[in-house]
Amino acid sequence: MLAGNLRREYPSQLSHRLFDDGDVRPPRQLTPVFFGCYDWHSAVHSHWALARLRGAGAEPRAIADAALASSITEAGVAGELAYLQRRAAFERPYGLAWLLVLAAELRAGAPALATTLAPLEALAAARLVAWARELPAPIRSGEHAQSAFALGLALDWARATGDGDAAAAITAAAERLHGDERDAPLHWEPSAHDFLSPALGAAALMARVRPPARLAAWLDGFAPTLGRGAALAPPAARDRGDGKLVHWDGLALSRAWMLAELAAALPDDDPRRAALAAHAAAHGTAGVAALDDMSYAGAHWLPTFAIYWLAGAAAAPPR
Repeated sequence: MLAGNLRREYPSQLSHRLFDDGDVRPPRQLTPVFFGCYDWHSAVHSHWALARLRGAGAEPRAIADAALASSITEAGVAGELAYLQRRAAFERPYGLAWLLVLAAELRAGAPALATTLAPLEALAAARLVAWARELPAPIRSGEHAQSAFALGLALDWARATGDGDAAAAITAAAERLHGDERDAPLHWEPSAHDFLSPALGAAALMARVRPPARLAAWLDGFAPTLGRGAALAPPAARDRGDGKLVHWDGLALSRAWMLAELAAALPDDDPRRAALAAHAAAHGTAGVAALDDMSYAGAHWLPTFAIYWLAGAAAAPPR
């Protein structure tokens, strides 16, 4: 499914700024690497999912290698770079953050492809780090605009690649944006279109930047009831053919990995760890089960979220 989706051009959802008549072209010409999977960011993270599956055995590695090699080419990356250079805010932050995770994964397992992708990696890193430094307040969305989720992925990339300056900038942004937050309104979640939790996204980011004792103290003020008896039921999509309402299946999976990461980052003796881990498992089980009833509204992106959860990518960022 993943390999086939990479080259499935239609249906396609474009977020595309036109500068002249020459910009009226099909997706495969506009963004020649990331044109399948319905939209650009889903194409990017589907490439990551294939790269991660390379470690699952000889057969998936062969399928992934063939698909990635046919997709990530010098000519294709040059075309992507030309497109993005004219569009300073394109796919910022969500798609650019996934691009960095893809780059880190390729560095670890497919260095030749990582070298080919490097110009796009550099552009994405520069844009996200500059954005993190300037962001005046968090973007507390449950969809693509959420700042905490993107900053978390970008921080994973910075640490995996040894970019200390980027890691420091993102860590400083996380503290500035979320360090003093209190009483997150968990009872407001989820909104109808959420596939990310605004509250858990912030908590997962702080789990990356604070040592266990300071994280525990922060969580006491940020979400006092989380892991202390408050129910957190896995959401289920009401209509899996609706591109927005299917988001709740993804929310179950993203909550799973955020809860698991938060549990793992707390002190060993913190009584919330067991409850958070149990919540994570329940959400993950529900999210994976939903894959049996996918339409293309979910199939173009939910497998990535399932792989991110099942592979433990949040607890073990790209190597």
